[in-house]
Amino acid sequence: MTRTETDSLGSKEIPADAYWGIHTARALDNFPISQRPISVYRDLVVALAMVKQASARANREIGVLDPERADLIDRASQKVIDGEFHDQFVVGVIQGGAGTSTNMNANEVITNIALELAGREKGDYAFLSPIDHTNRSQSTNDVYPTAVKVGLGLDLRTLLEELDLLKQSFLRKAVEFHDVLKIGRTQLQDAVPMTLGQEFHGFATTLGYDHQRLTENAYLLYEINMGATAIGTGITTHAAYAPRVLHHLREITGLDLATADDLVEATSDTGSFMSFSSSLKRNAIKLSKICNDLRLLSSGPQAGFGEINLPAQQAGSSIMPGKVNPVIPEVVNQVAFAVVGADMTVTMAVEAGQLQLNAFEPVIAHSIFQSITWMRRGMRTLRVNCVDGITANRERLGAMVGSSVGVVTALTPFLGYAASAALAKTALLTHRNVGDLVVEAGLMSREEVDKQLSPARLSGLEAITQAIPIVQPAENVVES
Repeated sequence: MTRTETDSLGSKEIPADAYWGIHTARALDNFPISQRPISVYRDLVVALAMVKQASARANREIGVLDPERADLIDRASQKVIDGEFHDQFVVGVIQGGAGTSTNMNANEVITNIALELAGREKGDYAFLSPIDHTNRSQSTNDVYPTAVKVGLGLDLRTLLEELDLLKQSFLRKAVEFHDVLKIGRTQLQDAVPMTLGQEFHGFATTLGYDHQRLTENAYLLYEINMGATAIGTGITTHAAYAPRVLHHLREITGLDLATADDLVEATSDTGSFMSFSSSLKRNAIKLSKICNDLRLLSSGPQAGFGEINLPAQQAGSSIMPGKVNPVIPEVVNQVAFAVVGADMTVTMAVEAGQLQLNAFEPVIAHSIFQSITWMRRGMRTLRVNCVDGITANRERLGAMVGSSVGVVTALTPFLGYAASAALAKTALLTHRNVGDLVVEAGLMSREEVDKQLSPARLSGLEAITQAIPIVQPAENVVES
């Protein structure tokens, strides 16, 4: 069963049960590119409905849309906001036309829902039109970027929630490992001691900073251009429309939105998307670095670092029995690579804008929504399937600290650099304990050595604040 719909290009048969119409149908024919409908990004669909709802309320208030039709559009939009009819948002995420197909998909679906609410047939556009009524006072060029910004604002909330949960997971591990001494490393070479808790606390802190940066950059998205219509001049709109639609959109979304001062500039500029995408890239790169560290620290388990154990999630080889790979950090690494690529796509698309409009906002929107979606999922699997279950190889870590020449750094304030370097050389050649060598050389008493090489001192948790006299190196310390 079909119904016939007509546009300026001619007529087309539409499935009778479809809530979308002829403009969406043409987009399905023209853009079979991604094979991913816009409905994969739930918050984008919700944001489109929020914009239509706010516009209907504003249009009613200023008297350019009668109360009956405005109410029908309002009610239909609310159904979409509540999660209904999302399967009817079928146009591909990648499309030509600067988002016109997405806007028309929303107009048609909301109009046909409204027609059903009025007891009328789908496609009865003489009574309620997708363009003349649902799109009243609007253009794709203000609706689409505003909906993308609102959708990203909504989507970011869940990303930040997941980011905070991951931070808390690392903080719990920091507490659990607070007394586990280990050797720190710089340039992959042994450095000075620290605690495993300090290392995990560092992971949590860096994620907290990213939470702040993402929140700050989100505000760049909250400047909208509703009322700009085609190019920012506001043609076809009532003078009161822009402030009224802003009022309702703020109320509906709960976001701190503001109308741009220069609507011509705001309609052509997409720099806020680039800045926000860059903050996502920053978060992804830092998350990837953490995953690199987790893979290194868990490497082995026999011939690698072997300092921590990641939860075993699946068999790691089809040929090597018993092999288990760090698959969770690996998948998060790959998410980060994709986010970096998406950020480059956004950058190039922003640069490609011409004159009064950027025609490439669909790929900008897709790239950023995909980055948020994948990062949110990546953070969750990292937390649930990896970080929460990490354990420390305490005996191995203790043995490495005991035999490491890195601890000699803690004695340099007492022995001086030259004597400490000689001790380190001797310890490396003889594989003996540094503390024992110091005591045997008569440089410090056992009590003094044990105090300075205590976990609190070695990890910097207990600072040395008093002036310390440097003793002269003994000749028998230096290896001949």
